Amino acid sequence: MNERSLTRRNALGLLCAGAASSVTALSAPAAQAQGRPVETATTKSKFLWGAATAGHQVEGNLVNDDCWLLENLPNSIFKEPSGDACDHYHLFEEDIAMLASFGLNAYRFSVEWSRIEPVKGAFSAAEIAHYRRMLEACHKHGITPIVTYNHDATPAWFALAGGWESADAPALFARYCARVTRDLGDLIGYAMTLNEPNLFMLFRWMQMPGGNLSDFILSNLARTRTQTTAKFSSYFMGDPEKMRDGMLVAHRESRKAIKAERSGLPVGFSLAIEDDQAPLPAMKTASQVEVKRREVYQPWLDIAKTDDYIGVQNYGRSFVGAGNLPVPEGAEQTQNHSEFYPEGLENVIRLVARETGVPVMVTENGISTNDDTRRVEFIKRAVAGVERCRKDGVDVRSYIHWSLIDNFEWVFGFDIHFGLVAVDRATQKRTPKRSAYVLGDLAKKSKL
Repeated sequence: MNERSLTRRNALGLLCAGAASSVTALSAPAAQAQGRPVETATTKSKFLWGAATAGHQVEGNLVNDDCWLLENLPNSIFKEPSGDACDHYHLFEEDIAMLASFGLNAYRFSVEWSRIEPVKGAFSAAEIAHYRRMLEACHKHGITPIVTYNHDATPAWFALAGGWESADAPALFARYCARVTRDLGDLIGYAMTLNEPNLFMLFRWMQMPGGNLSDFILSNLARTRTQTTAKFSSYFMGDPEKMRDGMLVAHRESRKAIKAERSGLPVGFSLAIEDDQAPLPAMKTASQVEVKRREVYQPWLDIAKTDDYIGVQNYGRSFVGAGNLPVPEGAEQTQNHSEFYPEGLENVIRLVARETGVPVMVTENGISTNDDTRRVEFIKRAVAGVERCRKDGVDVRSYIHWSLIDNFEWVFGFDIHFGLVAVDRATQKRTPKRSAYVLGDLAKKSKL
């Protein structure tokens, strides 16, 4: 693959290699009729500033999930296995207290399906209790928990039986979501069903020698199935259209299941969205931007119209032709060779707000770099875009940075650094970077 084409987004794919609108709050009766939580002046005025993690990337030893299985196959294309990762499973109290010490008031993290239901139909009370302790730690420190019910990795048993391509996937996921909400929902601030369920459709637009990333993934799926099962399919390796269709239904069914347990809990999902632009001369390629939007984003923008919010996850922009084009010559690039372009966040917020009509939560935004001065600059410019959106009446509810700590970045292992906090993996010692305090200061001083 052309090194310049590697981004955090197609890094996930490599695992398989071998404007503005004002959003008006619903009235109480209308909100209740649609199953949405009733908004008050207090809930609308509390802007959430925080950082995010994902279980497989930070907890360590998720031995029952599909990603662990993939990264430990013979001839794995992972640089290294996740192993202990950042041992967040045991160090969450320290990490949450640290996040609060920066002046942040929100933490987005995942509860791991493979821990809670390691065997089909067998739910672990001990693991549910573990996540309850995490939620209690958030509340102890004044942190609003934004909980992702599935952040990419799924139980191995689920993937081996067909994953999101399986006809019973939506029901299985909804059952799990119901159990989590029943046992933990009283402590959850926002429920996020799925993380970036459109990402594998985005892979179709990521180019590599000989074709696009999605085709490359499918070409390697058969090999993986000979090492696992004939039905194996996971978020990291499967048929894009079949997974999309399954996850659309899964989101709808899990939303119902969550609302049935706690009707007032805000429910949504996160969208992987690039700031897609046409290169000059625009008239020749602008239509391709619309084609990409219809294919990659539109099904999810449509289903979000009945949600309580939509999560936006943006890391910059892409110039679009027949596929995503290389980063322009001379443009500043990040550690994983994407363009340094924090202004992309503002552009996609405005697009998503206009298309869905629901509140927008920035649930991931960040930069891979070993130069923290560039992370500071990225954060400042991205936050300025959020503030402009709010000033123009766009209902943006959060800015959640990816990520809280340097962690396991899939195929790159631990070499790519998005964190506000460095981690010495030999000792698991945390060292906050200046960017953590800059984000905290922005939170304290902002009028949001």
